[in-house]
Amino acid sequence: MRIGLITSDPGHPLLAATTALLADEHTVLTLDPRTAPAPEPSGPVADVYLLKARTPQAISLARALEERGARVLNSAAATELCQDRTVMAEHARRAGLPFAATRTYPTLARLAEDHRIRGPLVVKSRHSRKHDLVARVDDDAGLRALAAAHPHEPVVVQQFAPNDGWDRKLWAIGGRIFAALRRSELSPEGRGPTMPLALDSLPPGWASLVRQAGEVFALDVYGVDILDRGPDGPLIVDVNAFPGVRAQPGAPQALAALALSNAGARHM
Repeated sequence: MRIGLITSDPGHPLLAATTALLADEHTVLTLDPRTAPAPEPSGPVADVYLLKARTPQAISLARALEERGARVLNSAAATELCQDRTVMAEHARRAGLPFAATRTYPTLARLAEDHRIRGPLVVKSRHSRKHDLVARVDDDAGLRALAAAHPHEPVVVQQFAPNDGWDRKLWAIGGRIFAALRRSELSPEGRGPTMPLALDSLPPGWASLVRQAGEVFALDVYGVDILDRGPDGPLIVDVNAFPGVRAQPGAPQALAALALSNAGARHM
């Protein structure tokens, strides 16, 4: 089989470990979306592509390959949907997922002018990308300071949900679920190390909720960030297409199996 990796970082731990599992019997190709040419109209395509990069160039390359009949995981459309937090929230809530209520502002400066807003708030860049903005704001002074630093940034706003200060990071690769616990970057202590979390320690129904999110967003490899609000139930605050899933035993094996099953399906 021929497996293509759409990434500018083939040495990423998950991809490198997956490649090592596949390389003895299969051909693994890397397409750097920054430099890869557009696919030739009649040229060969791989049996499956793994769309790890989420830049506009990567999504455009994936879409061009799909137009050639290639199978891409995750699809260009599903990946693009998760890059716009406004559209993501609308899509999730319309499907009935317990997703945080989200408001959108064209710029942070405009948000700072909206006197209807009361803290504490979570302010995020509207467009998900590396090193984007995610900040907690408790009062007008904090909001003005944030707006002064990023006046033109398009943002979404979610009311801060009381929680225990820990993010539950859940990931899915195909049908397999992985989980970890991480001190929230919004907590007073700041982000801490990521710690393994046994699936049987999750509240009932959380694994099913993650699978439901994958179906709603048509994702094969994805992450779901969930806050535990105790008796108020889980609250989804983000969905990520093809996250790193670092240091999760069995994740490379799950990704290799997913790639091969989809590559084989192309020949059926």
